[in-house]
Amino acid sequence: MDALTQYLEQHQERFLENLKACLRIPSVSAQPAHKGDVRACAEHVAAHLKSIGVPHAEVVDTAGHPVVYAEWLGAPGAPTALLYGHYDVQPPDPLDLWKTPPFEPTLRDGKLFARGACDDKGQVFMHLSAIEAHLKVNGKLPINLKVVIEGEEEVGSEHLTEFLESWKERLAADVIVVSDTSMLGPDQPSLCYALRGLLYTEVEVTGPTRDLHSGEFGGAVMNPANALSTIIHGLKDADGRITVPGFYDKVRDLTEQQRTAMRELPFDEAGFIAESGAPMPAWARRATARSSASRRARRST
Repeated sequence: MDALTQYLEQHQERFLENLKACLRIPSVSAQPAHKGDVRACAEHVAAHLKSIGVPHAEVVDTAGHPVVYAEWLGAPGAPTALLYGHYDVQPPDPLDLWKTPPFEPTLRDGKLFARGACDDKGQVFMHLSAIEAHLKVNGKLPINLKVVIEGEEEVGSEHLTEFLESWKERLAADVIVVSDTSMLGPDQPSLCYALRGLLYTEVEVTGPTRDLHSGEFGGAVMNPANALSTIIHGLKDADGRITVPGFYDKVRDLTEQQRTAMRELPFDEAGFIAESGAPMPAWARRATARSSASRRARRST
């Protein structure tokens, strides 16, 4: 066993306690009542970074919740990585669905249950534990490291852009690691290099000036709800492909090497769908719909 692994093994329980201490802070960014808790969590993370040997760590105020910034730049000539994470969490409601209190971390069946345990405090403290191990065992890191841990990810990171713009020179790095993703399984370390995109938009459908009696006007006047349903339905075709003109113009095709690598991943589709609670994957739903449509067409002829 190498020295780094040995250190991690020897201090595993303490690392877990470090995470638990952070999980006990109800840093709910969406609720004004927890504003003080959010700041307390930022200060806790910054203090922990200093305690493990990172020479510079600070709490940076923004127009919203603060950002924790830290850096270790003791590897001249080596690449610089920027590590991103967030310390804020979603509201824990509804509380009656929790088997144990959301801000009292509890081990159960080999898993740690608490709000933020895996989004994103768990990942943050995984990195902090690795940083500590390098600094304690080797006295240094193999690369230069900058750390940004924000407090508004769960509410849309409203003030993060302003922070990044004003700090862009100091944040310059060769690579950015966003540690807020998942793994394929407990025993399958994973590097996630992309996620599907997200777009929020508001569509307003205007109809009659008043509520209409469906017996008198049904079919003659378009119901705005039906119009909206038609609009939404038209966004994708029968194969699930988005029909918005120009949507795919800048999308790069996967190479055959990438497709082969993806096919070789130990992906458990059945387990993935079961975790979602859905009765079947989207491709199976579309296939069922196409089969039903085909049968109806044959009957009509």
